[in-house]
Amino acid sequence: MLEGLSHEEVELLTALTRSGIRFMVVGMSSAILQNAPGVTQDIDLWFDSGQSDQLILACQQVGATYYWRANPPEIGGPGLDQIDVVWNCDGLDGFAREYEKSVEVEVAPGLVVRALPLARILVSKRAAGRSKDKAAIPMLRDAIRTMRDLKK
Repeated sequence: MLEGLSHEEVELLTALTRSGIRFMVVGMSSAILQNAPGVTQDIDLWFDSGQSDQLILACQQVGATYYWRANPPEIGGPGLDQIDVVWNCDGLDGFAREYEKSVEVEVAPGLVVRALPLARILVSKRAAGRSKDKAAIPMLRDAIRTMRDLKK
């Protein structure tokens, strides 16, 4: 589970899941959900395109707003300052292909969401090339290796 989720963030993720909206947790928040060591200040949510109307309604259910005209689009509202909307990830295939490879993780008791696997996060961090992404690469490689060893 992702420690420190606010009540509002859990409610938003629950509303998105109940609404049938296809999304994945990506980036460092996804790595942390999969027990990789690390820190992040936000939760990156990658959405399938063409779901704007459903996304607006799901946000409204929990008192949030989906700002689709913002660049990048964002979700806002009380307790939701750390939610980032992602429409593509550097170095990865399209959403549908990555969603097929995603893993299920429990983010709160009874709330399971899809997350980008560690190996795919590593690919994306390498492709993005920002200094903060480069800094995460050794940790991700070590986490992947450790989890592989634990499965043996």
